[in-house]
Amino acid sequence: MVILFYKPYGVLTAFTDPEGRPTLADYIHLPEVYAAGRLDLDSEGLLLLTDDGDLIHRLTHPRRHVEKTYWVQVEGQPTPEAIRQLEKGLVIKDYHTRPAKARLIPEPDLPPRSKPITPHAATAWLEVRLQEGKKRQVRHMTAAVGLPTLRLVRVAIGPLALGDLQPGEWRPLTPAELAALSAAL
Repeated sequence: MVILFYKPYGVLTAFTDPEGRPTLADYIHLPEVYAAGRLDLDSEGLLLLTDDGDLIHRLTHPRRHVEKTYWVQVEGQPTPEAIRQLEKGLVIKDYHTRPAKARLIPEPDLPPRSKPITPHAATAWLEVRLQEGKKRQVRHMTAAVGLPTLRLVRVAIGPLALGDLQPGEWRPLTPAELAALSAAL
C-alpha cells in the first residue's frame, strides 16, 4: 500500500513524539505504514507513506535522484543571478549541492497555513526542483542567496503530485500512479 498525504504545517513526520506535538498518527490510522522520506515540522506538503520497505529504500536512496518539487515563498525579490546560483548548486556547510531547477512563479493557490506568515519585506514565490534531499536543504539554499524561506510546500515527488489534497488529507495511489512511480524508479 502507498498513500499520498498532505502533511500540514506543524506536524512531525513520525507517528510518536515524546514532546506531545502533532504527528502522523493524528491523521493516518493505518497499520504498518511508514514515511518514505521526511518533511520538517515547519514545512508542509506531499509525503508518501507505505508498508513497502523496498519502495522506501528506492525513494530515499541518494543514488536514485528522485526529483522533488517545492513551492517556496521567500522574503525578498529573486534576481536572475540568485536563480542561477540555485541552479548551479551552492556550498552549504561544507557540502556542494547538486544542480537544481529554479524559477520564479506567480503566487500559487494554496490552502492558508495554520500559522499565518508575517513577512518583514516583499515576498516572492519560487519553484525549486531537487534530486537530493539534505536536511533543510531548500531553506539553506535560499538563505545562501539572500532569500530567507517563509513557507515551503512540497508539491511533487517524481511523477506524483499533491493535486487537490488539502492539509491533513490522504488517499491511496491509483494503479496508474503506482505504475508511473515504478517506472520513475
